[in-house]
Amino acid sequence: MLTLYTATGTCALATHIALEEAGAAYDTVRLDFRQNDQRKPDFLAINPKGRVPALATEQGVLTETPALLIYVAQRFPAAQLAPLDDAFALAQVQAFNSYLCSTVHVAHAHRLRGHRWADDPAAIQAMKLKVPEAVADAFRLVENALQPGPWVMGERYTVCDAYLFTTARWLEGDGVDTGQFPRLMAHRQRMAERPAVARALAQSGE
Repeated sequence: MLTLYTATGTCALATHIALEEAGAAYDTVRLDFRQNDQRKPDFLAINPKGRVPALATEQGVLTETPALLIYVAQRFPAAQLAPLDDAFALAQVQAFNSYLCSTVHVAHAHRLRGHRWADDPAAIQAMKLKVPEAVADAFRLVENALQPGPWVMGERYTVCDAYLFTTARWLEGDGVDTGQFPRLMAHRQRMAERPAVARALAQSGE
């Protein structure tokens, strides 16, 4: 049995959606960041990074969203959540998810997690002020790269869509004008209409 460790409003939603899309049997453990659950000994024993998502499998614990997404796609190949039979297309999936992880998410994190990069309150405030511009710049590349669709990889739905939907839900909170991203917003709406997405949102309290 798989166990997903998650928290409301985090990137763990992407893996949650993927598990629902795959029809996987899994449990969830929801952490409350307001209570600092991610820093408590019980969770640190599972993931010493003190972050979500973490996915406990029969072989051990996996962390980092791109890794979890490709694991779900490979473990449940019948769901066809990644082009596992096409090396180039699979690399494109990995490249897209890596960009969301390393660039989009990091730009977003400067609003809430500035203490990771600086101790000076003035520096942390400067990072917060930069977030709308930095996040918009990161998503502009995504907007321009999106195909006519309906999905990130064109006609084929993949784990990229779950991840993009998750990060795109942060735009308003980051102070970004979503009107400049019509393709992205159309994608977000299509995702919200998927039953698996609705189930994951309901289960995660979002």
